[in-house]
Amino acid sequence: MYHDRVTIAVHVHPGAHQRGVGGSHGDALVVRVAARAVNGGANEEVLSSLARAFGLRRHQVNFVRVVRSRDKLVILEGDASTLNARFHELLEATTDGAASTERGL
Repeated sequence: MYHDRVTIAVHVHPGAHQRGVGGSHGDALVVRVAARAVNGGANEEVLSSLARAFGLRRHQVNFVRVVRSRDKLVILEGDASTLNARFHELLEATTDGAASTERGL
């Protein structure tokens, strides 16, 4: 099956008390993870959280490039129109827990 590829910008909040995906930081989607940003420890949690938030399998979500920064580019593989719609839905979500969280996707 053919999948489109969509690249999104994400801004990571490592060491967050409440994990989840939603809200914006400029044009980037905010991803809050519990893991600390030590030796790239938060990266896998970022990808897994994004996969759950977009309804994808983990192998359909990867970094375009991994940098030691909170700002990252991620590639999503799936239906482009569905992924873009979900991206904008998550961007508009509030950062107070109304976005998808680990407890309630």
